[in-house]
Amino acid sequence: MPVPVQAVQAPLAPRVRQPSLSQLRAFAAVAEHLHFREAAGSIGMSQPALSGAVAALEETLGVQLLERTTRKVLLSPAGERMAIRARAVLRAVGELLEEAEAAQAPFTGVLRLGVIPTVAPYLLPTVLGLVHERYPDLDLQVHEEQTSSLLEGLGQGRLDLLLCAVPLGAPWVSEVPLFDEDFMLVTPRDHPCAGRRDLPRSSLRELDLLLLDEGHCLRDQALDICREAGRTDGATVTTSAAGLSTLVQLVAGGMGVTLLPRTAVRVEAGHNEALRTADFAAPAPSRRIALAMREGAAREEEFRAFGDALRAAMRTLPVRPALP
Repeated sequence: MPVPVQAVQAPLAPRVRQPSLSQLRAFAAVAEHLHFREAAGSIGMSQPALSGAVAALEETLGVQLLERTTRKVLLSPAGERMAIRARAVLRAVGELLEEAEAAQAPFTGVLRLGVIPTVAPYLLPTVLGLVHERYPDLDLQVHEEQTSSLLEGLGQGRLDLLLCAVPLGAPWVSEVPLFDEDFMLVTPRDHPCAGRRDLPRSSLRELDLLLLDEGHCLRDQALDICREAGRTDGATVTTSAAGLSTLVQLVAGGMGVTLLPRTAVRVEAGHNEALRTADFAAPAPSRRIALAMREGAAREEEFRAFGDALRAAMRTLPVRPALP
């Protein structure tokens, strides 16, 4: 009589443990700040909980991510590589949530808008008016920062959309042009260039030019205009300011002249009797303002529609609307 053969069940494969989003978020924060207390504060987590999450991630992955000393925290070689991956995962999850939110209803939820300081005071009234009138369910959150910080925030997913001068020179950024605006020369009232309407660019070669501090894109644009006009490196800029308001006060005090975008002139110089302006001969030096988003952003269609509406709303400003 044949012996019955029992089926042998294959052993179950061991369950692979996977890191949690909370662990990845804690590690990414530590990798950015290299300081446990600052990292914990940045993501709203207690320091013990953050330390535990990072330790659990190290155990799950089986690698040491951090080198801890009594004075500072450093990323291990493996930690440097894992930090890049962790940021990519968190960014992808953020985009997934954004897409789900946008799919439910466009122009609702949170929109984190980054704006450069030389744009914010002059364009935000138009932006806020448009949002209030046409998109009342949109929770607009505005962050005023310099261009380099805005780009970093856009890349990390901290910001959704930027309102800034372009081109940005970042291949992963998609730009929606809004308008072009001319630069004007702002001078003391008794300056030889005051009131001119056909000022040649060559006049910039020897003027005592006042500029914003390092890091402002408007400073770089002004220097580019001066170089195109033939201004030599020897014609140095000895005084600078942190903002346009301070800059025009220095001009009013007779310390030199400066370049202002046309949208800023009325606010910063229009009511100061000590100041005068001058227009450059055509074609005047100019800058382009655009909305910038991550290439392939989940809400790209919504952002482009927002750009079209904003471009139309800005026709009342002293600018030239750009082709979409």
